[in-house]
Amino acid sequence: MENKGKYYITTAIAYASGKPHIGNTYEIIMADSIARYKRLLGYDVRFQTGTDEHGQKIEEKARNAGMTPKAFVDKQAGEIKRIFDLMNTSYDKFIRTTDDYHEKEVQKIFKKLYDQGDIYKSEYEGWYCTPCESFWTESQLVDGKCPTCGAEVHKEKEESYFFKLSKYQKQLEEYIETHPEFIQPESRKNEMLNNFIRPGLQDLCVSRTSFKWGIPVDFDDKHVVYVWIDALSNYITGLGYHLDGKNDELYEKFWPADLHLIGKDIVRFHTIYWPIMLMAIGEPLPKQVFGHPWMLVGEDKISKSKGNAIYADDLVDFFGVDAVRYYVLHEMPFAQDGTITWELMIERINSDLANVFGNLVNRTVAMTNKYFDGRLNRNFKEEPLDQELKEFALQTVRTVDEKMDQLRVGDSLEAILELFRRCNKYIDETAPWTLAKDEEQKDRLNTVLYNLLEGIRFGTVLLAPFMPETTEKVFAQLNTQETSYDSLTAFGAYECNKVTEKPEVLFARLDPEKTLKEIHEKLDQGKVKIEHKPEIEFPEFDKVEMVVGKVIECKKHLDADKILVFNVDFAYEQRQILSGVAEFYKPEELVGRKVIAVMNLKPRKIRGLDSNGMLLSAVKEENGKEKLELLTSEMEIGSIVC
Repeated sequence: MENKGKYYITTAIAYASGKPHIGNTYEIIMADSIARYKRLLGYDVRFQTGTDEHGQKIEEKARNAGMTPKAFVDKQAGEIKRIFDLMNTSYDKFIRTTDDYHEKEVQKIFKKLYDQGDIYKSEYEGWYCTPCESFWTESQLVDGKCPTCGAEVHKEKEESYFFKLSKYQKQLEEYIETHPEFIQPESRKNEMLNNFIRPGLQDLCVSRTSFKWGIPVDFDDKHVVYVWIDALSNYITGLGYHLDGKNDELYEKFWPADLHLIGKDIVRFHTIYWPIMLMAIGEPLPKQVFGHPWMLVGEDKISKSKGNAIYADDLVDFFGVDAVRYYVLHEMPFAQDGTITWELMIERINSDLANVFGNLVNRTVAMTNKYFDGRLNRNFKEEPLDQELKEFALQTVRTVDEKMDQLRVGDSLEAILELFRRCNKYIDETAPWTLAKDEEQKDRLNTVLYNLLEGIRFGTVLLAPFMPETTEKVFAQLNTQETSYDSLTAFGAYECNKVTEKPEVLFARLDPEKTLKEIHEKLDQGKVKIEHKPEIEFPEFDKVEMVVGKVIECKKHLDADKILVFNVDFAYEQRQILSGVAEFYKPEELVGRKVIAVMNLKPRKIRGLDSNGMLLSAVKEENGKEKLELLTSEMEIGSIVC
């Protein structure tokens, strides 16, 4: 096969704060299908993914889990990689932003930007969203909340270094306008230009002092590099970029990237911050950034806090890897959000994979065995109807190529499915079972079955990037070695080898009611059964006063091993509160944490010390033992919880 050149594709690196749900996992599956398709066409592909492992949110989650940040991200990165591997993704590089080589290069990039005057020190005051690790101005908030994720924001003021985005605004605007393919879909490009760039770019906060889990600024040890210079640089450090110009061979070969595949919520960072960073260090810009839509559960955004998250490994347990890959790729529109539910998954498997595709393969192989002992010949007796099927197959190749070039992956899969539907229609039109009754029609029957096997082969070659395990099974049933893209230039490459004697059922039809029952029973097994207390009226609940406070001092009780003594600041007063969490926390871990306290609980003495309130906590099971975990909040101290 002719080498068509290089192709470098990346996903956004996954934030190592928890297990990715299917909405997160969709991106790596889509990127994998594109990478595999490019390899099928003859491109030399480099496919990179990985994990983003620094930041305040991870520092807090690690502290809450009683782990060091490094131990926490090691665990989370392992889980993310496990999910990506489970989904049979063919990445060439899994980068972690805690990798030594990455951290060292980020420090050099930060220093270069500072030395050339693109970064300066000042003070930041603004609204901060911890989940998104983003600062916002008052005007950018939506109903007083983060415009990206909808979470509560809080005011922060601290010394920071800032990146002069405004210096490169005109250069970036001109680049986007002269490279219409740079931001896709078109709606994302218009959003970036009209909502962010043309109104005027604000300088970007690129360091923090309020937490420590980040890459240190090597010339100012109070600061750590803030998320974007760290995270975005992975696309070049993972190839072996070196600021001194002594780049690795991979970087010289594959940069600039052909495609950054990312979620629509982080388009701004990849099409404004990232290209300006590259301009500032004198490196070429990526050729294209594609902001894909979200996968929803029904009409709702997938959210662990809402309890509607669906995970890839659960889906695979019930339906298999390729069925899950097919669903998420087929059901995600080009520019609008897609949707997934257990019911829709079952429906799509039955209609597309079992009825159309699996049934076609099964009955064609079965008829080849029944009427020709599994081996056809080239004694063809053709009719005009055959030419229509051949043209349909050849046009499918052109359609898939065109759609994949536009990154319309769902449309590509639908085109392949249409070929299989056309083959099923061809069976109805030719009625092989009727031809088999007439010995004089043996060559005609042979022709019909050959066209069906060749039509299946055509569709299966095209399907390989999307459903790699299933296509290998089909090729084995057809006993064909003609699996390359080049074999699709003309209809008729199938070798007439002996097909398998016992065709495997690729996708069995599912009983929706029975399957849903099994799914819910299995998912419910892992849930904790709670015996609820008697119901109360709202006025009873309303008597409880709960307030957010900040722990300013914490020490062990001198006369009680299980009790910690807290001094908590509630903005308008400070209180001493005792809590029995000593076996789960070291006192120094809790200083600075924002907690929630019941304020109007009657004071009581505990081993000689007054406790003026109660800190809220939750009980969870860990390694067969109960663990008490203090509830925390990102709200301002003094905020009323209701």
